[in-house]
Parts: sequence; structure tokens; C-alpha cells
Amino acid sequence: MQISMKVNGEDVSVDSEPRVLLVHFIREVLGLTGTHWGCDTSNCGTCVVLLDGQPVKSCTMLAAMADGHEIRTVEGLAVGGTLDPVQQGFMEEHGLQCGFCTPGMMLTARALLDRNPHPDDTQIRQAISGQICRCTGYATIVRSVQWAAAHPAAGASDTLPAGGDAAEEVTA
Repeated sequence: MQISMKVNGEDVSVDSEPRVLLVHFIREVLGLTGTHWGCDTSNCGTCVVLLDGQPVKSCTMLAAMADGHEIRTVEGLAVGGTLDPVQQGFMEEHGLQCGFCTPGMMLTARALLDRNPHPDDTQIRQAISGQICRCTGYATIVRSVQWAAAHPAAGASDTLPAGGDAAEEVTA
């Protein structure tokens, strides 16, 4: 079946089996290996991507279900060679250790900040509650998201997913 979507701002149209999971489509068909495949049961959250700006676990979603939608992977966070504030925050505050959960955590954080540019600790912890990190203890991840909230990108509206609401825009 023909599957068409926008991935990281690029139109993609590929013939694929209807039963292919989105995580495999992204990794194996599109070659975007930043999206990790962990538990295959939606428990760990390492496979999170943004579907129309909302975090989804790509290990339990068929690629065909994303037909006609916009997908953003970790490869799509940086714009024009400039790291997204979430990526920079994870570097500044040491929000990663092994890095396996990091892409999903960063995309979840980006979705949170797009909805709520100034979340408190509880809101950050709630947003990432569907994801497991076995290394950090979450304190550094929370600090990383706080850093990103305190350092929004100049022209952050350029980093909003398509269809992002101007009222949710983050400005420097």
C-alpha cells in the first residue's frame, strides 16, 4: 500500500506493507535510526515520535495509520544546524546517560513546551511519566526540560510542527 506523510518537514510517499509498525517504517524504510525500538509493548516510551505535534509510541502504531499526517522524529528537532533548546538542555543539564530513552524524552519535552512554555516540575514529570529511563533517576531530565523552558529558541515559531497554534508559540 502507498503510505504518504510528512516526516521532519519532508514529503514522503513509499509503498509499504500495511502491517508495518511506524517504528520500523521510520527506522528501516526511511533510515531514521534516532527513533529507538525498546519494549515493543508501549511500556518504555523509547519509540516516541510526534504525530501532528502529539507524542505517540510508534511501536504500537501502524505506519498506515500515520498516512496523511506529519511525523517529527529526533532528527527533526534541530533546525538549520541549530539544536532545539530541548536538545541543548539535555546537554547542559546532563539529561542522558546511556541515551537510549533520550530521543523519546526529548520529543515528549518538545510537545510539552509547545503546549506549555513554562511547565513546573510536576507538569514535566507528568509529561514524561509514560517513559522509562533506567539510568538518570529523572532529576537531570526534569532539569533539562527546565533549562529548555528558560532558553527558548530565537524564532521558536519556526520549530513548531505544522499546524502549531500561534497562541502556543514560544518567543525569545
